[in-house]
Amino acid sequence: MKTQLPILPHYATITDVARNAGVSVRTVSRVLNKSPKVSDATRRTIECAIADLGFQPNLRARGLAARRSFLLGVVQGDQNAHVVGVLQHGIVEVCSEAGYELLVHPVSVHDPRLADNLKNFVRRTHVDALVVLPPASEIEAVPRLLARLRVPSVGIAAIRVPAYPTMLITAERDAASMVADHFVSLGHRRIAMVTGPLKFHSASEREQGFRIALERAGIPLPSCYTREGDYSFQSGLAAAVDLLSLPNRPTAIFAGNDIMAGAVLKVARDLKIDVPEKLSVAGFDDSDIASMLSPALTTIRRPLIEIAREATRRAITLAEGDEHSLPDYHITLNLIVRQSTALLET
Repeated sequence: MKTQLPILPHYATITDVARNAGVSVRTVSRVLNKSPKVSDATRRTIECAIADLGFQPNLRARGLAARRSFLLGVVQGDQNAHVVGVLQHGIVEVCSEAGYELLVHPVSVHDPRLADNLKNFVRRTHVDALVVLPPASEIEAVPRLLARLRVPSVGIAAIRVPAYPTMLITAERDAASMVADHFVSLGHRRIAMVTGPLKFHSASEREQGFRIALERAGIPLPSCYTREGDYSFQSGLAAAVDLLSLPNRPTAIFAGNDIMAGAVLKVARDLKIDVPEKLSVAGFDDSDIASMLSPALTTIRRPLIEIAREATRRAITLAEGDEHSLPDYHITLNLIVRQSTALLET
């Protein structure tokens, strides 16, 4: 008795689409690759045929035809899932709309072989372009390497890093100065800061902006009122315990990110220091936890989704050969005032 093989479903091919639309396979390929060399009427006919047949283009075949992989890479070395997760969500949205697949490549900014690691990733995957997230984006060797490999890249950082074709630059120094001005306007004079790792430009920009704004108001930021954290909750706890145990403790603390600010709120609660009546606390990022904390956190909003979308659009533009008219994109950040800051009670 012969075994009957199952009948496999027929998947529409590019040839089926061309036959249905009454055009050549090359014309269908041009529509799939968004070529301008197709009339609007022909494009609509082909798009209708694609929809009718349920055609899904083969990524490998599409890439061979266009001499591209249709793969976009993201290089990330940030351990803060509250930030990275939102950025990746925005990147995926744009990739999906443009017909690109996303490859995420985690790196350690402390890795002495970071350049080799990145070179191997690029050569192994043949990505068309890269979006490089902070803090990896701040390492000057990264865009230089990508330029040598002829891989288009977009960096996101708090300062201009040489060798990127285009960047998104967030005004973090100005944003930190808004926090200082806010504290001063509430009557605070004993003001402290928990910074991120000062070897990162993001942390140093925030520290300098905060310090300069306080100095402008005639208020010093002495070393006894500063602690360097690493953006983690544990480092925020240690810094807050130190600062809030001082004999002349601060009445306002600015933490370099929302996670460390959350740690300050926890220590204040443990020490029975009322927030915001006796202590004002502010963070940076406006990540999802900012509004979940109690009291809800005053913080600097980085428009992460918008940043991710714009960076991805630029990476795809570079990948598709348009390297013109892409000046750097400067992003203004905003202070979001919530319940963790208030007028100082005397």
